[in-house]
Amino acid sequence: MDEYYSSTLTGWREWVSLPGIGVPWIKAKIDTGAQTSALHAGNITPFERDNEAWVRFTVHPWQQGELDEVEVELPVHDRRTVRSSSGHTQDRLVVLMDLGLVGRVVPVEVTLTDREEMVFRMLIGREALKQGYVVDSGASFLGGRPAAKIRKRNRGIA
Repeated sequence: MDEYYSSTLTGWREWVSLPGIGVPWIKAKIDTGAQTSALHAGNITPFERDNEAWVRFTVHPWQQGELDEVEVELPVHDRRTVRSSSGHTQDRLVVLMDLGLVGRVVPVEVTLTDREEMVFRMLIGREALKQGYVVDSGASFLGGRPAAKIRKRNRGIA
């Protein structure tokens, strides 16, 4: 059976990684209502490199505080208008990155947005999940949790 069609079980929230950009842990909500995954990004600055569209942004992986921020530069994959659950639309840049979710690493499209007021710094949408994931809405952290020291950093405790 092709790995793409596996049935990897995931909970409604998971600790995930973004290995290609140096983010070993970020807490994410699995959101089957969202088509594309979304990442909390700050200082989103589009620029050109070799006549191609790129974007520079910072990732703040923790829900509380600015510890361990990562500055990232990636090619712009697309631009999309995204409608929130409240009906508001927002134009967003889309980048491609690898997502570590429940023991597997898959390529995903990710929109960059300000999620400062949201509980989760990342949403994992259907486009990522259709790569062989099944969601157990009653489960959490099926892919495991980081050490307590890392979880404390997520709460703003150094």
